[in-house]
Amino acid sequence: MDIEKMAFERLRLGAETSKRMYNAPLLLCYSGGKDSDVLLQLAINSGIDFEVLHNHTTIDAPETVYHIRNTFKKLELQGIKCTIEKPTYKGERVTMWSLIPQVMLPPTRLMRYCCSVLKEKGGRNRAIATGVRRAESRSRSKRGIFEDLNNNKAKKIVLNNDNDDKRRWYERCEKQAKTLVNPIVDWQDEDVKNYVQSEKIELNPLYCEGFKRVGCVGCPLTNKKNRYTEFRRYPTYEKAYIQAFDRMLKTRKANGKEGTWQTGYDVFRWWLEEDFNQYEIGEEFYQNEE
Repeated sequence: MDIEKMAFERLRLGAETSKRMYNAPLLLCYSGGKDSDVLLQLAINSGIDFEVLHNHTTIDAPETVYHIRNTFKKLELQGIKCTIEKPTYKGERVTMWSLIPQVMLPPTRLMRYCCSVLKEKGGRNRAIATGVRRAESRSRSKRGIFEDLNNNKAKKIVLNNDNDDKRRWYERCEKQAKTLVNPIVDWQDEDVKNYVQSEKIELNPLYCEGFKRVGCVGCPLTNKKNRYTEFRRYPTYEKAYIQAFDRMLKTRKANGKEGTWQTGYDVFRWWLEEDFNQYEIGEEFYQNEE
């Protein structure tokens, strides 16, 4: 069976499971990246009943936001329901810039609380399909990325959107009450490229400008060079991060958590250079959450 037919079969089984378990169409998670565009086209071509969900992270690049809006307009004209989920934290609407001061620590590769708040809340009690692929980032599983803020290390859970080598095409997330279908989990980069070309899929314009990944601006998962490139292109995001770190320091001081940082810019440079022991930072946060 070729990879397209296999993806169709997985989507159809996911759609059947969704109807049986939740009495609702399969929910496609759409990020505005190339993998989610391929997933979307596969769902359309397969003929299944589905809806589309985008989790608004508040830190996507402007081009990504416009691409998502344009894609959703086209889908809605076809009668496909599209939803944009706005993030909340402790029952209140939140953005990355207001979340950082509340958590009182910058997000890091090992403690991406931003993902669990800004990207992982939508789709509870639903069967969802994602565009995660093992080939997209094989090193993520080796870095030990966690989903939740549990202070018990033995209970930490791998993020749903991480492209771990162990990812399967069908999974169940008890923590978030979701059934996960990953139709292209075993696709290689070349498979994605070929499908984009054969189906003439319109991608996020950032790919045409040389971007290899499309995601949150400043994401600590990307390498230093890419982060510098992103902040040169989007200086307002750099300014927003620095202001958020300034507010974070004030909150830390008010809570008796004085440190070596003096300004938000100090935090930003430290965070961008990744010159720190993330395990120690993670331990500090988990202990404070007890």
